[in-house]
Amino acid sequence: MTLSDGVDERCDEMILGMWNKSVILTYVGMAFAVLGMCAAISGGKLNYAYACLIVAGVCDLFDGAVARRVKRTEEEKQFGIQLDSLVDVVSFIALPITIFCAMGFIKDYQIGLYVLFAVSGIARLGYFNVVTADENGPVKYYTGLPVTYSALIFSVGYLLEYRLPAHVFEIFFMVLVAGVAALGVLKVPIVKPRGIAYAFFGVLAIGMLVLYLAIL
Repeated sequence: MTLSDGVDERCDEMILGMWNKSVILTYVGMAFAVLGMCAAISGGKLNYAYACLIVAGVCDLFDGAVARRVKRTEEEKQFGIQLDSLVDVVSFIALPITIFCAMGFIKDYQIGLYVLFAVSGIARLGYFNVVTADENGPVKYYTGLPVTYSALIFSVGYLLEYRLPAHVFEIFFMVLVAGVAALGVLKVPIVKPRGIAYAFFGVLAIGMLVLYLAIL
């Protein structure tokens, strides 16, 4: 079969993309990211927006583990890698920035900081994709802070709004955004969660969701 035959075969399909169970959790995470953005801009429902960010983080944490348990072709594996990064842009770059703006942090320097945060995030994702393509087998450490960690860092950091004076919290939160942006592109080793860490983050996420949806 020639390359043109393969292209023609693809064109005959009614729906583009791949929709098997190896990527369904990734799509679910993106859906919650969109819901979170809608919550943030529709009356500033920040608790719901942060809850959606947490759910998106949990989906990203476990989608790789789910995918590895499914028999996939090489093409499906590559599709999953690209899809994961594209969804990460929505879930852990676009959604957090939308939430920051809904929090009222829209000064000129803050918007500039969000641009740096976004550039750092996409640079990190692009780097990860290139490195993943050259890696053989699972890795024990990440290089730089994965954008996924935004879900945990910002949702925990936001809780200090209830403890700090408004002007102090604003400074603290901007330092937090700058720190995440910097760690995303610095060549520092970050331990990759595995084993019991998955259970820990799962329990932590449930606790955070209860806090955001039922207590705050």
